[in-house]
Amino acid sequence: MRERKKAATRAALSAAALRLAQEHGPENVRVDDIAAAAGVSPRTYNNYFASREQAIVAAVTAERALRIAAAVRARPAGEPLDVAVIEAVVEQYATEGDPLPLITSAPRLRAEYVEAAGALDRPLAAAIADRTGDDDSLRPEVLAAAVSAAARVAVERWTRPDDDRPRGPLVVPRGRLDELLRAALAYVAPALRAASASAASSAAVAGGSGGSP
Repeated sequence: MRERKKAATRAALSAAALRLAQEHGPENVRVDDIAAAAGVSPRTYNNYFASREQAIVAAVTAERALRIAAAVRARPAGEPLDVAVIEAVVEQYATEGDPLPLITSAPRLRAEYVEAAGALDRPLAAAIADRTGDDDSLRPEVLAAAVSAAARVAVERWTRPDDDRPRGPLVVPRGRLDELLRAALAYVAPALRAASASAASSAAVAGGSGGSP
């Protein structure tokens, strides 16, 4: 019950932060405003978030790691691991689309969003272990860390200001995020395919052993 209450408070704070940022602009939102809108004290707010930017971004990226892990598990059983992971990552980032112009409009929000992109490791490692049956080695954790790092690089590149364009208050993202994610994750794909092949080989050996007289 206590954990559910904490999760609800965090969700209320982040939702209030995003709403106020959309209504007034992120630079005009104060911590006191967010706390009041969520019906809590500023002190309570500080127990959940270190800055207004963190709260605003949390509303967009809430449960992202868990959503990606669940999407990996939900992919077809016979699908190669690299396809399952890449499609799950791209799909879940696509669900964050509507508030992204706001996120990319302010340097501190962009930095917080990029930082959040690298927080996929633990849930994704568990999902990879489930799909490969490999929960006794370092491989799922290493693969998840590589995927997380690739996603962070793609997001950072997408939101990086272009020095060749005129300076202004709004940074227009470079290209399409889904294309950058696929390009970055392509470098991790061979390792994911190798993990799939290893899992298939182990399953075949186990199956053959089980059928021996």
